[in-house]
Formats: sequence, C-alpha cells, structure tokens
Amino acid sequence: MLLLMAAVNIQMLARGYLTWELTKSPIAVVVVGAGFAPPILLLSLYGGAVADRISRKRIIQLGQVGMLAIILFVGLSISTNTITVYHLVGASVAQGSIWAFLMPARQAIIGQLVDEDHLTNAVALNASGMSLMTVAAPGIGGLIYGLSGPATTYYVMAGLTVIALFLTSWVPGMAPVTHAKRRMWGDIKEGLVYTRHNRTVLVLLLVALSTALLAMPFRTLLPVQIEEVFEMEVEALGLLLSMIGVGALIGSLVIAGLSKNNHRGWILLVTSMLSGVAILLAAATTSYYVAVVVMVFLGLGDSGRRALNSSLIMEQTDEEHRGRVMGVYMMNFGLIPLGAIPLGFVTSFLDVRVAFAIAGGGLLAAALGYTIFTDRVRRL
Repeated sequence: MLLLMAAVNIQMLARGYLTWELTKSPIAVVVVGAGFAPPILLLSLYGGAVADRISRKRIIQLGQVGMLAIILFVGLSISTNTITVYHLVGASVAQGSIWAFLMPARQAIIGQLVDEDHLTNAVALNASGMSLMTVAAPGIGGLIYGLSGPATTYYVMAGLTVIALFLTSWVPGMAPVTHAKRRMWGDIKEGLVYTRHNRTVLVLLLVALSTALLAMPFRTLLPVQIEEVFEMEVEALGLLLSMIGVGALIGSLVIAGLSKNNHRGWILLVTSMLSGVAILLAAATTSYYVAVVVMVFLGLGDSGRRALNSSLIMEQTDEEHRGRVMGVYMMNFGLIPLGAIPLGFVTSFLDVRVAFAIAGGGLLAAALGYTIFTDRVRRL
C-alpha cells in the first residue's frame, strides 16, 4: 500500500501539472483530475459485490497490474512526444475503473486480517501509511518532475507499482465471504437495502459525500493557485501537497490510538469543520508560506475523512456486507465532478480564490448541519 500510494500521489501531481502545461486551462485540469470519478460512480457497486464474492487479495493484485499498464502507457506517450490531454483523460478514466474494484477490496480485507476490537485502529494505521505517502511522495515527485521531466516521473511510478505487486504476494490468501448463489445484481441490491436500513452507516456516508464534493475538488485546482496566485512552479505544488500529508499523518496516528470511549463521532465532525475552515483560509491568503501552514490544518481535517470515517463505517457493518458497503462508500468519490466541474467554471470566469471560498463555506456548513440535526454520529 505504501508503494502504490506513493505512485498514486506522484501521479496526482504529475498529471495535474502536465495538464496545465499542455492546456493552460483550469477546466482541463479539473476534467483530468476528476476523470476517474464517473467509472467509480458506475462501477463501485459491482466492485463491492465482487469483493464479497472473490478473493480480495486476487482483486488487489489484478488492480495493481492494471495501474502499471496505465502508468507505462502515459510514460511512453510522453517519451514518444505523442502525449495529449486526451491521453491524460483516458488514463484518468481507466484508473477510476480499476479503483472501483481495487479499493473496496483493499479496505474490506483489513476486516479479515484483524479482529473486530482492533478494526478502527487498523484502518487508521492503514490511513496513516497513506498519509505518510501524501507527505513524502508529492515533494519527491515535484523534484523529479522539475529536474528530469514528466516521462521520468512516470517511469519512477511504474517501478514503485512493480515492487508493490511483488510484495502483495506475501499477503495471506483469504476465502470469499459469500458464495455466488445468485446473480450479481441480487448481491448488489441486498447491499443497498442493508445500507439503507443501517441509518448510522447512511449518515456516515453523507459525511463522506460532503467531503468528496467539496474538499477533493479543492486539490485539483491547486496547480492553478500555484501559478496564478503565487506565481511559482511545480516544486511549490509538491510542497503544498506534502503539507496536507503532514497534517493527515499526524491526525491518522492520533486516530489509530483511539478507543471506543474517545468520542470518535465528535472527532469526525470537528475534523470535517476544520477542513472547511482551512479551505476558507486558503481562499483568503495570497501568501504561499501562509498557504503551506494552512495545508497542515487541511491535512488534519482530512485524517477524519480518510481514517475515522471509513473505519466507523466498517465497524458499523457486518463482515458479510462489508465489501458491498465499501463499494457504496467508494461511490462518493464518483460524485467528485459534481463539485469539481462547477468550481472549474467559477475559476475560469471569476477567480480560483472564489472557487475555494465556495468549497470551504459549503463544507463547513455541511459539517455544522450534521452536528446540529442528527445525533447518530455524535454518539459514536
């Protein structure tokens, strides 16, 4: 996971900045950045059902092979000077298709590897590893991109993915948790009914939805802020993304040590509010160095979404339905364009800081709404 997420985080930086260099269009940056979302929206329910039917280890391995193929395709396109923005859109869509199957299996397998009492801690520890890569990988990726160009950056990603694929073979093989006694759609329908009747999980999914619509699109527009507001280069973008990772790493490690008596629901709500406030501060500042500090607080807020939200959802779900519920959870990421594309148009016609203000204000309002109008999260 550490190596694969290193490749993914470097790719986020490289693909966004390469799109900006090719087009100088905020809308293109947003479209490429959110291109993975539609297939996730369309396929995550199937991915969750497959994660309950097939060995989750095998799904993870096949997903890593697919990721490697996409990375090499883009790298070779750059080396042969045939790269266009359409290549990047296609790569983003293909990655989303793989992610729709890979991530439900990747999350759900944790419940097979640890006992129930340690599930929250294990998911949070897993998230802290992801946060560590969010710290280290973008800065390294920015340096590689700045010194050696985008092609070398993609070949480094490919090397990381190959090693990750090799290491995954050491994970114990796990039997499927359900058997294919009916059509796939029957399993999907059962998972949706289970999710609808589990009201606590439903509210937690809504919390995840608000961050997917507002916090994630914010990141796709950071290349625009770097050049138009701060008048800096790709290395500066790498540092900003790394600072988000610093905050998320600190928050995830704290969450990994929480017990069921630590008011985890309140912590989730407060971290969501913190993300909204941090994005508002990013909208207000014209100083790069202030933005670097703000990104740490945004990362702290991210840790609630990345570590605590998903672990609470898994904890509130039985093992038989866990893959399918994580498929529903992944659908939130498929809705990112609903937030990203409008914000891209706001950036094009007004200013990137206005787009940030809309995203931050909306996220803060949503977090306050969940806190005031329902006690299901507060009681966790």
